[in-house]
Amino acid sequence: MNLNVNFCGIQFPNPTVLASGYLGVTGASLANCTSKGAGGVTSKTLLMKERTGHANPTILTFPGGVINAVGLSGEGIGNAKHEFEKYRELAPENPIIGSVGGHDIDEIVEVAQIMDEYPVDMLELNFSCPNVEGEMGKPIACDPLITAQATKAVRQVTKKPITVKLSPNVPDIGLVAKHAEANGADAITAVNTMGPGMVIDIQMRRPILTNKVGGVSGHAIKPIAVRCVWDIYRSVKIPIIATGGVINGRDALEMMMAGGSLLGIGSAIVYHDLKCFDMITDKIRAFMEEEGLNDISELVGLAHEEGFDRDKL
Repeated sequence: MNLNVNFCGIQFPNPTVLASGYLGVTGASLANCTSKGAGGVTSKTLLMKERTGHANPTILTFPGGVINAVGLSGEGIGNAKHEFEKYRELAPENPIIGSVGGHDIDEIVEVAQIMDEYPVDMLELNFSCPNVEGEMGKPIACDPLITAQATKAVRQVTKKPITVKLSPNVPDIGLVAKHAEANGADAITAVNTMGPGMVIDIQMRRPILTNKVGGVSGHAIKPIAVRCVWDIYRSVKIPIIATGGVINGRDALEMMMAGGSLLGIGSAIVYHDLKCFDMITDKIRAFMEEEGLNDISELVGLAHEEGFDRDKL
């Protein structure tokens, strides 16, 4: 039975990938995820300069999900190279995706150009963070034409595969994905957190997060994420990293049947700690055995009706 995934020419030993924003700050923490079963990892989003992010509290769990307003904190691209090198030293067999961000397209291009020289296998363009709109404006992924412009600009400065991380907060995510594909994206990551949302402390009579609002993730958004992956799969030919509310093996199977080739795992760590990677992979393996499937690629898009031909898009 083959659980290896060839994604844009990169070999992942299994379909689980640590999503950006979870334990992705240091090379050691990233490598620890692969030692616990992750097929690959994604770094936390990096900008040009060091960024402190929002003041605490920044993360809150609620029944069914997680809300966060971390605010793209990070050490800045210029200080991060050693962490990627450390990861490569500790986990030479598992791919790493470098997450790229910026206040505008020019900064994103500049960060991507530097990241291109780092020991990463792929770049993920974070066009969709929902909790920094007050500082950075509407996320790029909310506009198909700006998504196209930004993707094209990055494509010109890197030869590495790029995946564009999209937002669920749009009327037609398939259209946004098409614009990314047409302008050089090799893959799509779908989706980022929803929102922004808000949770209020009724005793304190005010929002709990210091930023007041934050991105919503976790099991509560899974049906929306599955639908987004479904729509993207029917809109583009490039592969998808499906993420959003995958906390167990059944969720993972839904995402793959909707069209995901890889699975971005984030909130599952909150519910199950790092054992979530093996737990999800074991469920996929057991399902494949039950259904007589030999290769994990047979799961991708399985829920789409017979006769749908993606190659004719």
